[in-house]
Formats: sequence, C-alpha cells, structure tokens
Amino acid sequence: MLKYLKRETARIANRAVLTWEGIKITWIDEPSFSQWVAANIVSAALTFTLEMSPVERALIIGFGLLVLVMELMNTGIEAAIDRISEDIHPLSKKAKDVACAAVTMTAIATGVIWAIIALPKLL
Repeated sequence: MLKYLKRETARIANRAVLTWEGIKITWIDEPSFSQWVAANIVSAALTFTLEMSPVERALIIGFGLLVLVMELMNTGIEAAIDRISEDIHPLSKKAKDVACAAVTMTAIATGVIWAIIALPKLL
C-alpha cells in the first residue's frame, strides 16, 4: 500500500508540473489565452459585486474556465498540426478551424449565460 501511495503521489506531482508547463507555454505563445484570463478575472470579480446565488456565480465562473480549457485544447491542436507540417493542407485547416470554432462557441455560450444571469441584475 505504501508503494502504491508513493507511486501515485509522484504521478500526481508529475501531472501538476506538466499542467503548469502547458499553462505557462500557452500564456507565452498565445496572446488570446492571457486575454481570456484577464476577462475571467474581471468576470469572476463582477460575480462577487452583484447579488447572485452560488449556482449563478458557479455557472458564470465555470463557463469562463471552460473558455480557458478550450483555448488550451486549441493551442494543443494547433501545435500538433504545425509539428506534423507547416504546409497548408485541407485537413490541417479543418482541424485548426474546428478547434478555433470550439473556443468561439464556448465564449458565446459564456456570454449568453452572462446575459441571462447578470444583465437583469445590472438593469
């Protein structure tokens, strides 16, 4: 049992390092990621200035985090495609465009949630 705990602790620690590396490289290489982080900080702060239920606050913050997740996935897909080839290929374009669309659709969903929850409280 002790051997198992040591192995799993090391595995979790390694995952934490890899996670931080992924976030760090995305922050450095993708300006849109830092812009989404800034938008999320402002968004999360606003949820605490408005009268909201914990569920409403969780929805807004959670969907904001999903935008960051999608941006990380988009960056990973773009990096993998670029690693394979810098040549323009229809399938490479498709993969990159779909990943970009996923970020956009998640951002739109987040905006809709903000509009439904927060706008009535502001007006």
